[in-house]
Order: sequence, then structure tokens, then C-alpha cells
Amino acid sequence: MNAGDDRRGQGPAAGGAAAGIGEPRPAASERAELLVEMLPYISRWRGKVMVVKFGGSAMVDAALTDGFAADMVLLRQIGLAPVVVHGGGPQIGELMARLGKTSEFRDGLRVTDAETLDIARMVLVGKVNRDIVGAINVHGPLAVGISGEDGRVITATARNPELGFVGEVTDVNTDLLERLLAEGLIPVISTIGADTKGQAYNINADTVAGAVASALEAEKVVYLTDVAGLLDDVDDPGSLVRRTTADSLAARLRTGRVAGGMIPKIEACISAVRGGVNSAHLLDGRVRHVVLAELFTDEGVGTMITADRPAGRRGHQLNSP
Repeated sequence: MNAGDDRRGQGPAAGGAAAGIGEPRPAASERAELLVEMLPYISRWRGKVMVVKFGGSAMVDAALTDGFAADMVLLRQIGLAPVVVHGGGPQIGELMARLGKTSEFRDGLRVTDAETLDIARMVLVGKVNRDIVGAINVHGPLAVGISGEDGRVITATARNPELGFVGEVTDVNTDLLERLLAEGLIPVISTIGADTKGQAYNINADTVAGAVASALEAEKVVYLTDVAGLLDDVDDPGSLVRRTTADSLAARLRTGRVAGGMIPKIEACISAVRGGVNSAHLLDGRVRHVVLAELFTDEGVGTMITADRPAGRRGHQLNSP
């Protein structure tokens, strides 16, 4: 599904949107059927904003990063308006370890003192953001990297004094983002925000993606994770919840059925769909072209979250809470 890819006669390669890493390329007739299946979704999503949170294993695997970058260019070229929000937790942790600092997490959030904040800014804005922009622009000169501090896109305040300079989003100024989208560009946002006095904060990328999606009145917000989606049993990949609602997820949080790094993702999904985003999606970022497989196939491949429980979508049987 790479934009501009024409590899006839080159033998087995990674498949189309629904194929995983190392799977054989489907026969020409199967690929044609897939394109036909995509058509109504392309028409449905044309002109719609799609916020995609990029992180986890997909960010540190060069092949997955390249596939993701190509997918974002393809979305833009067929008329969708992707906005990329990225984290950089592994990269921050790696640099902290090299500097002799130990990371501490509480409910999936990194405790951030002043030195850790400086490290996070260097990594997110100066390294990770530039790498993602460069990867996308290999496939088409469309990506523009910004920080949440630029144009005061993200205004933040301290989330919890015990977490230090970890921010909570208080406002998203969409002016800069809307101008970039109007020019046909792909904004790539690193998640450093600031308060009205200029104090910077490191903000969880899942939280930022949900807030940006709500502010832009996005059609969808997509989270790439290191699991297949929301699992009923974290030790059983076959327990994937295909579809659920904000109320059901809130119940899971209250009863402690969500833990660790999934907590901010689930909180962000709930906030986004209750804030007007049509649906949120949890996908396995370790699978090449997983975003395309979710958006443009009838069955989808991950977990879809909506504010209510409408019938007749995707062909998935609705899951109980």
C-alpha cells in the first residue's frame, strides 16, 4: 500500500493493508477486491480529519516507521487529513539511562523533574519529531513538525504536583493546525506544551491526541499500541474486544480492569468520543499498514470505541462491557 509502489515481478513481499509483516503478497484478484472494499470508505472519510498517535514499537522499528510514513502520505493523497501526534517514551528512557537517571512511573505517567523535562524536550522536539517528519517526507513533501509550544497550540497546567512537570491539557489552539491542513500538509506534533507564563510541561501523547482530536472535531482518533487492542485478558491475544463504548471503558477503569500504560490511552479514548470525536481506535502498531486495515476494511483489525452503541457497523458483534 505504499504510495507510488510498483513492484510487479519482484516476488513475495509484505502484503496489502490487511497483511502482516512477512505475509505473502495476495494474488492480483484479491488485491483488486481489497481496493473495491476500500472505495466506499475513501468516499466516506474524504475531507475528514484523522488524528493518529504514533508510538511504541512502531516508532523504534525502521520498517514499521517507513510503512506508517507511507500510510500517512497515502491518506493525504486520497483526500483525508491526517494529523500525527507522537510520543517518545522509549527514547526518553534511553537517554535518561545514558545520563544515569532512573525513570519513575505512576499510573503510566513518567515523573518529570526539571532535568527530565529538559531531556524530554530535547528528545521529543529535537530528535523524534525530526525523524518522523523526515520519514514522511521521503514519500511526499507534506509533513511539518511542530511542538505544542509553537503558536501556543497546547496550553497546559501541572497535572499533579507529585508528577512534577507533567502537564494536563487545558486548551488546544487549532489555528496553526487548521492552516497547515488547509495547505494540504500533515502536522506532526510533539507533546510539549506550556502554560500562559511559558513554563513547559511534558504531556502524555495519548492525552494530547485525544484533546487535539476533540478540538479539531476529528472523525477519528487512532492509537498505535504494542498489543492487538483492548484485551479482556492481557495474557490472551485472542480476547480482543472488537467494539465497546465510553461507558463500558469507564466501568473498566473504575473496577481496575485497566492498568499501567493503558490507563492514559483509555482515558483519552473516553474523553475524545465524549468530546465529539466519532470513534477512537486502539490498534497493534507492530503490524505493517494497520491503520489502513482498520480504516478501509469492513471488519477492521483492532478495538473501536464509540460514545454509544449503534448497530450495524464494520460487521463486528458488539462486545459486552
